[in-house]
Amino acid sequence: MILYTFGFYAVTIGFLYHFQKRIIFQPDLLETDYSFQFDTPFEELFLETPDGAAINALYFKTARKSKGVALYFHGNSGNLQRWGEFHRDFNSRGYDFFAIDYRGFGKSGGEIREDLLYQDARLAYEWLLKQYSPKQIVICGRSLGAAIASQLATKVPAKMLLLETPFHSIKDMSKIRFPYLWFPFPTAFRFPNDENIQKVSYPVFIVQGTKDLVVPFRSAIKLKPLLKPGDEFFILQGAGHKDFTGFPEYQKFLDELFL
Repeated sequence: MILYTFGFYAVTIGFLYHFQKRIIFQPDLLETDYSFQFDTPFEELFLETPDGAAINALYFKTARKSKGVALYFHGNSGNLQRWGEFHRDFNSRGYDFFAIDYRGFGKSGGEIREDLLYQDARLAYEWLLKQYSPKQIVICGRSLGAAIASQLATKVPAKMLLLETPFHSIKDMSKIRFPYLWFPFPTAFRFPNDENIQKVSYPVFIVQGTKDLVVPFRSAIKLKPLLKPGDEFFILQGAGHKDFTGFPEYQKFLDELFL
């Protein structure tokens, strides 16, 4: 019985380690000739990386006089056809919107690796610097994208950092998802929001719902004590992982942040 239990435990640990990339990243691929469908004008482009990967991006300009741009890093699933819809929250408040698909998502190519994702984020930021000053750039990240956004914010100047549904770290999420397992090895991905936000010199704003079943509130709330004076942890009562937009409190929060 003991050997059976140990064997099952070892197999489970091995399975999780081997498939951790598939567990974390759940992309939807798109053909290169796919035509994005939105009811507002946009520009599609590709960013060429040093290792030869083509990173697909969408750029939505506000119809108002632009106050700046939101550099947006999306969650761990889907592609830009889904995430491009979030331009409305920013365009309607006078901000342009620029989002990339990660390697292996949508039309983007290249190998998924944590350091390369950070490099791609920096590449997107530098593309925006041709048109905006750092004080006009809002770095935004949602769910997994919060970790990419927070890492970028430790390296570059910007107006602010906005994180929605962020987890504390991959290590913390592993403990929450698999509380009875002990991992005898480091994971291939760290995504340490906890370390990153403490290194950001400009304002940090975090939004988290209390009914989030993907990134549990108890993981995100651990980031609150790490914020500096002037930062804000906004709790959206009753919100889940994907329904922020429908909450009037969330819209009011964005109004106060951007209008």
